[in-house]
Amino acid sequence: MRRHRTGKCIAALALALVAMSAAAQPGPAASRDLVGRGKQLFDDQRYEESIQTLSAALLRPNNADADKLEIYRVLALDFITLNKKEEAESALRGLLALKPDYEFPSSESPRFRDFFTAIRDRWVAEGRPGLVKPTAPQAPVLMAHTSPPEWPSDRKITLSARLADPQHRVTGVQLLYRTGSHGKFSTVEATMADDLAHATIPATAVRPPLVEYYIEGIDSGGLPIVSRGDASAPLRIAVPEPKRAGWVLPAAIGGAVLGAAIIIGGLALTGVFSSGSDARTSTVSVTVR
Repeated sequence: MRRHRTGKCIAALALALVAMSAAAQPGPAASRDLVGRGKQLFDDQRYEESIQTLSAALLRPNNADADKLEIYRVLALDFITLNKKEEAESALRGLLALKPDYEFPSSESPRFRDFFTAIRDRWVAEGRPGLVKPTAPQAPVLMAHTSPPEWPSDRKITLSARLADPQHRVTGVQLLYRTGSHGKFSTVEATMADDLAHATIPATAVRPPLVEYYIEGIDSGGLPIVSRGDASAPLRIAVPEPKRAGWVLPAAIGGAVLGAAIIIGGLALTGVFSSGSDARTSTVSVTVR
């Protein structure tokens, strides 16, 4: 009977954990907000920030197909604008795999439409890869990383992340960081040793009150497939203000030097602050912190 109860408890706990995990996942509305922000950043000509925001949206697990199409479309526009042709092609192939009859609006720049047409023609000639589902699902890619809670100012931070990637889908890992909580993330490529990635936030970026960052693994097309943190929910490291050293007024008393909080009170200094023969007595209080 006790074993039966234990089994029921474990089953109930497992169901509760699954429910909690599902509740913790961002919903479609959250992803749609990111898509809208990414499009606005593109319109504002902040292309790198648009890519970072849309990459965060792409990693959301509950994206609707319409949202994915928009993510791939605006990512492609960002990459074409920045002349990153391989990444733009990868985004467009993702778009075509979802909607093979997709057409760029006639209102788009000829530069964008011509690039899209060339990629679509090549994709069709290759047999429309991506439309046929693989016989076996792709193994998930996992990333393990521990973030330090605090770090001294003006000292570089070397971070590491371990990948579990049985099908070797990740071709590169990058660290994106910024000082504070606003503005564009800077990017540094991580070095890889087997399944362990290392990257460093430079000392010049480690300033109070905090550093924000995230780590993402990208595929052969330059699109993210796994991350710890992202542009909309980065990891944070607190950077305290450096402690300011106080100054000490040493005083030789009886052959010893004393330095600390010294208060000289009621000390009559005769003639020190006098002029001519008019000697007066002054009381000076000095506080040293």
